[in-house]
Amino acid sequence: MKKFFLSIALLVAGGISAKAQLVLGAKGGVNFSKINSDNIKESTLTGYQVGIFIRGGSTFYVQPEAYISSTGGKFDFQSNNTSTSGSGQVRFTNLNIPLLIGRSFGAKDLNFRVMAGPIYTAILNQDESIPQNITDSKTYSDFGTFKKSTLGFQAGAGVDISAFTIDFRYEGGLTKLNEKYGQRQNLWALSVGIKLL
Repeated sequence: MKKFFLSIALLVAGGISAKAQLVLGAKGGVNFSKINSDNIKESTLTGYQVGIFIRGGSTFYVQPEAYISSTGGKFDFQSNNTSTSGSGQVRFTNLNIPLLIGRSFGAKDLNFRVMAGPIYTAILNQDESIPQNITDSKTYSDFGTFKKSTLGFQAGAGVDISAFTIDFRYEGGLTKLNEKYGQRQNLWALSVGIKLL
């Protein structure tokens, strides 16, 4: 699947003229993430993202990015056995590398954009707060065992106002963080950026 996405990206990038506009920028923002899980009630966790982007193209463009983010989720464990009831949360520090393909509409100093593409996420750090009675139980004994990297997708819209950019995106997980509990990370993100070059 990774080779498939890479092939698409190379084909699109090859279709962009060498004379096309190239933009380098920095971005930062906030996200609201949740880890969907089977038979466990989840809720959102607020996090951040900060990094850089490169945009190549004009009407149609390719935008690779690299940024650090904080994501995760909250959980509410319920069971007929009260010893395995409780709540907790998991927070990840990630390196995210999306590769977006988009289209822009409007003038140079005011244009609207739509974009979508794959994202690779590497988990750099995991900080969890799960009650001992949960992890000691047979039901959730391996809860909190997550993969170190995942593949997902992003889709959203944005606006450029002079040198500033604003993006609003949804991110969904294509691979599971934990197979046993069917866990996938998804989030909504709002970011603001500035074009440096």
